[in-house]
Amino acid sequence: MSFESRSDGATAVEAVDVVKTYETDDLKVRALCGVSLAVPRGDMVAIMGPSGCGKTTLLNCLSGLDTIDEGVVRIGGLDISGLSDNEKSAFRARNMGFIFQFYNLLPVLSSVENVELPLLVSGIPAKIARERAMQALDLVHLAEWASHRPSQLSGGQRQRVTIARALVNEPDIVWADEPTGDLDSKNAQEIMDIMAALNRDNGQTFVIVTHDVNIARRTFRIVNMLDGEIIGEVATDREREAQGAAAQ
Repeated sequence: MSFESRSDGATAVEAVDVVKTYETDDLKVRALCGVSLAVPRGDMVAIMGPSGCGKTTLLNCLSGLDTIDEGVVRIGGLDISGLSDNEKSAFRARNMGFIFQFYNLLPVLSSVENVELPLLVSGIPAKIARERAMQALDLVHLAEWASHRPSQLSGGQRQRVTIARALVNEPDIVWADEPTGDLDSKNAQEIMDIMAALNRDNGQTFVIVTHDVNIARRTFRIVNMLDGEIIGEVATDREREAQGAAAQ
């Protein structure tokens, strides 16, 4: 499995003046208030802010899981805002991976079966899907647990299966919504070790929503949100070290 490097200058994700409003019977809530953001390919970005500030809404709008009311979202230069629901679903299947807090693994399937499922649904032949699923499990150091079901795995191992599933289609970008939120600190750091290594060694692009500042510091930059707006970005030590190495 191979991905593009961080240094090629291409843009993985671009949002321009994105607005999202939720409506109930008697209330309108503007969840995103003209948000603009660019993520270069091979970057690793954390989105932080208090609960209810719009972090998950932003991730859902960037990935096309949710529609936007105004603005533009481009993935790899393609404006996904105008795609139909079916076109968005097909585009996500080909180009994106998702990691959620609560795993979303099917309990009756083994690790490798959970990982290969998206490929089978997309029409990939079973033999090829199994080979690619095993490669993805190997990337997260879980190949020897391929035949185990989720109930036979620890929380950290289950989350590694979800990472393998997110990577199996070799996506341009992986979205992670609180990927360590259900883990203890040791397992959280192990999961972040794996994602940081995939970013460093394979050039995989990650956008991570998190409340954990220790997780955010492992990325290249932290995007801070408040009340539906981006209020600032901070380069991490990892970004400064990368810039220093590039300058030498």
